[in-house]
Parts: sequence; C-alpha cells; structure tokens
Amino acid sequence: MAEHSDGVDKTTAKAAGGAADPAGAADPAGAAGTAGAGATAPGAPAARATAGPGAGDTAAGATAPEVAPATAGPVPGPGPDTDAGAGPGAPPGSAADAAAWHAAQAYQYRLRAAAAARAEGGAPPAWAVLVRPAEAAPVRTATLVAALVTGLTAALLLGDGLGIGLLLAVAPAAVAAHAAARAARRTARPWTVAWAVSCLALLTVPALRDAAWPAVLAVLAAILLAALALHGSRTWPGIVLSPVGFLEAVVSGTGWAWAGLRSRSGASRERWLPVAKAVVVAAVLLLLFGTLFASADAAFADLLGHLTPDVAAGEGPLRALLFLAGAVLALAAARVAAAPLRWDRITVAPGAARSRVEWALPLVVLDLLFAGFNAVQLAVLFGGYDRILRSTGLGHAEYARQGFWQLLGATLLTLAVIALALRWAPRGGPGDRRLVRAVLGSLCALTLIVVAAALRRMDLYVDAYGLTRLRVSVAAMELWLGLVIVLIMAAGVFGARWLPRALAGSAAAAVLAFGLLSPDGLIAERNVSRYQQDGKIDLAYLQSLSADAVPALDGLPEPRRSCALRGINDELSRGGSIPWYAMSLGEYRARQILRERPVTAPYEVCAGLGTFGGSGRIR
Repeated sequence: MAEHSDGVDKTTAKAAGGAADPAGAADPAGAAGTAGAGATAPGAPAARATAGPGAGDTAAGATAPEVAPATAGPVPGPGPDTDAGAGPGAPPGSAADAAAWHAAQAYQYRLRAAAAARAEGGAPPAWAVLVRPAEAAPVRTATLVAALVTGLTAALLLGDGLGIGLLLAVAPAAVAAHAAARAARRTARPWTVAWAVSCLALLTVPALRDAAWPAVLAVLAAILLAALALHGSRTWPGIVLSPVGFLEAVVSGTGWAWAGLRSRSGASRERWLPVAKAVVVAAVLLLLFGTLFASADAAFADLLGHLTPDVAAGEGPLRALLFLAGAVLALAAARVAAAPLRWDRITVAPGAARSRVEWALPLVVLDLLFAGFNAVQLAVLFGGYDRILRSTGLGHAEYARQGFWQLLGATLLTLAVIALALRWAPRGGPGDRRLVRAVLGSLCALTLIVVAAALRRMDLYVDAYGLTRLRVSVAAMELWLGLVIVLIMAAGVFGARWLPRALAGSAAAAVLAFGLLSPDGLIAERNVSRYQQDGKIDLAYLQSLSADAVPALDGLPEPRRSCALRGINDELSRGGSIPWYAMSLGEYRARQILRERPVTAPYEVCAGLGTFGGSGRIR
C-alpha cells in the first residue's frame, strides 16, 4: 500500500509507449501500475517516437496493426501458482528485470485492448487506456489469508457496532494490501506512510466517541486517505478520482483472488491442505477445552464471555453479509495496491488566457468591494458595535445570526472565483505572474478578514442562544476554509505542486481534530457554562446529545442534572450490555458516571423544567 518507486527512467518510459507523468517527476504509483514503463516487451515492435502518451495504444494514435503484428507471440506472464519474485512468470529479482516484466504486462494489456477494439468495431476511450495499469502479479497466499481474516473479523466484531472493532477489522485488510504491494515491487514513500497512518488515526474516532456524526465523517475521510495511499495520487484528478478506483477493484479484485484460489486447488494442494487441517484441529481443541474450563471456573467463564463475541442464531444473515463485505473490500484494497489505476495521467488543459484588462478589472473591483466591507467590520469590532445596532434596529443575536450564513457563502464563492481566475489568468511572462499574485493575493487576504468576521458573529450568536451541532459544524467548516485560503496564498508564493495533497491532508486533519475534540462534549460544556452565567439552558435539546456529553452535563445541579441526563440514560439502558469491541470510550465513561450517580429526578419534575419541550429552546 504505497506510492512507490520502480526505478524506471521517464525517458525510457516514453520510448516504450508509457504515458508521461503529468507532474514531471518519477512515476509515483510504482512498477505495478506503470502501463508501458520500462523496456518494450520481448517480441513486440518498438513504439513510434511520434506517438503521444500511451504510444502503441489504438486510442493514442496508432492503428491496431501498428500496436502489434499478428505474428507477435504473447509475452510470458505470471504463472498460475507463483508468487512475485519466484518462478519464470513473476517479476525477477533485479530492478531492471522487474521493470521489463511490468512493461511486458503493460504491452500484453495493450494487445488485448486493441483486439477488443477491433472486435467491437471501435477504439476504447483514450483516458481508459491512459489510466489502465498493467496486470497485477499473482495473488499471494498472505493476501488471501489476510482477506479471509478481515471477513471473519468483520463478521464477529462489527455486528454489535463499531468501536475498536472497526480498527481491528481494518488491520488485516491493511496487511493484505501491504503483501500485494510487496509482490508488485511497490515501495512506500513518505506521503504514502502519512496517508496510511492518518487513515488508521481516523478510524480511532469511533473507538473514542459515541456520537455517530463525527464517526461517520472520520470513516469517510479514512476511505479517501486509503485511496490516496493505495493509488499514490498527487494531482487534482488523482485526488478526486482515487476513491473511484475502489469500485473497479471490487470486481477485478474478486476475479484476481478467484484465479489465485483455482491455481492453488490442484498442484499446490500439499501447500495449503496441511494448514487448513491444522486450523480446524486448533479450533476444535480451543472450543473443547475452552468449554471445559469455562464450566469449571465461573471467573474464567465471565472473562471468556467478555472477550469472545456473542453470536446469536438469528444474526446469521447479517454476519454472513459482514463477512462477505469485509473479505471483498480487503481484496479490492489489495488489488489496488498491486496495480492501481493511474489517475494522475489525466491532465486538465488550462483555459484560454485572457488579456490583463479583461482578467484583472473584475477582480480589482471585487477587491475594492471586499475592502469596503472589511472596513465596516473593523469599525464594528473596534467600538462601533452599539452604534450599528442602534442604526439598524437589530439586537446582538439578530445581528450575528443575520450575517454568519451570508459570510460563509461569500467565503465559498470566493474560492470558486479564485479557481476560475487561475484557469483564465494571463500567462505571458513575469509581469503577468506578478499581476496574478497581487490581485489574487489581495483577494485571499481580504477573504481571511471575512472569515474572521463570520466566526465573530457565530461567537455572538452562540453567546445569545447556545451551541448546537449545526453551529459547531459550520464554525469548524469556516475555520477549515480559512486554512484553505492560507494554503492557496502559500501556493502562490512557493508553487502549487504540493497543493492538492496539502488540501486533502488538511481536510483529513480537520475531520480528525473535530472527532477528537468531541463536539457533543463541547456543546454540553458550552451550554452548562451558559447556564452558570445567565441561568438559561435548553434541557430538551440536550436530550438529543450522545453519551459524550455526560461528563459535562454531570456538573449541573440537581434536578437539572438528572433531567439533562435522562434521555441519554434511557438510550443506554435500551442498548443493554455492549461488548468491549463495540463500545466507545465515551460510552464507557458515561455508563460509569451514571452507575455511580444515577438519574433521580422524576418525570413530573423534568417535565416542569421543559425537558420534553417548551420554552427556552435553542434557536
């Protein structure tokens, strides 16, 4: 699971018909994903020097007869039962031989693509030939075993919830991808390690927080980072399209694993049959002696009951579905690690450059508008707030509420304007570059003041009405948008080659920080603090929070403490006993607090305080 270095020179890759790296550096996706990199396959005609990326492909400007003559025999590929690096059909040990083997695989793919195009009466789309990798090396036994373990772990641990069980189920899938990457001669690079470590860090959020909404965001961000680690993407098309590679790998990965299983069912039975027998015997012994020891000692039986999953007979279909999903997704990740789609080869042509006046005049006018608005905001912040409120007739909360959403929309719209302006920016020489930096740099700096004004308005709004999930979410988004603007300004000074990966990394870091800060706990703390200041609290809204809010709500005086915790306590009671692998740290702490200090206020008292609706609701 890596960005990787295959040691193939870019010039050689072009001569062999491979697509040039759009970033202008060594191929970051590795030997297994390099279509046409290295030397021309034995027995294959050399690619034409005038051909563009993917020379030798029918979609890249060569006719089918020019791709390969009918007399060209197939290049020896991986054998049906050989691991990478062993046997005549696997990549040889040296880097040069490995590059030649992968080039041969790419050439064989182009032969098949050309034959399919001739059979269908048309050529495949140019982008499809461009991004398609070489065939993956034969699936290793370690990959198959790790995928099987992933399926079993998912079936046993994820049926009761996420928690630490999600991380335990993903770990063998990462092993499967790592084994496939090593078989394909892919080596990890720093960005790959960063993506992989960040992915695992994001998967700790469901184990730490009980709230579902930050956990879902963390899982989605983890999928994005896993796609980046497996594909080795670094350009905008690669960042955006890498997750799509999983969809293709679900089908191709299953076929890849099936071919590996079939190759092992005959001649290599002596290799896997003893292992299968040993596993069955070990399972029988564990079950037999575990049952005897559990019946002999109650303490051991209790420990065993907490450690082992409790699978009911009626959960069979769900567990089977989880097993299938876990195994298939592990195989898909391994297939991508072995031979990723090369999304970085897709290039987006810049727009037609505009003249300086045509391009700069609208943006200068926009800069002036931003400057005027920010001057008013600064005047309000430094002493003119009460005068503005008297002139508008608005209260503090109404003024804050009126402006935040508009300023958030202005920030998003500004990012779109910057993207379009860069597409059509004049590119005639150093003077044009200085003009672009000055105009867009000023717009970014003024936008940062808008971001600060929006956050200040949200702070005033929260002081008046309290903090909610929506408010903390959009405030966090506004902070991240401010970071995006800072990164864009840095790209204007130091170059934008690193910007796609930096933005993806900043988004993942923001999601991780959001989950680790416990938004439900933060909401509860802010509302408890507001109650201590002005005596206002919305007990009805607090019923919707998760168990993460219990430590903060526990600080309220009775009977409001019990009324605030009543809904969470009822939800935990309905959930019953939760196994360790499905319980988050937030839920564990909440259960401990409620066990030591139970809810005592009766229903009638809580109803009188507005716990189940009424006045004092957060707007």
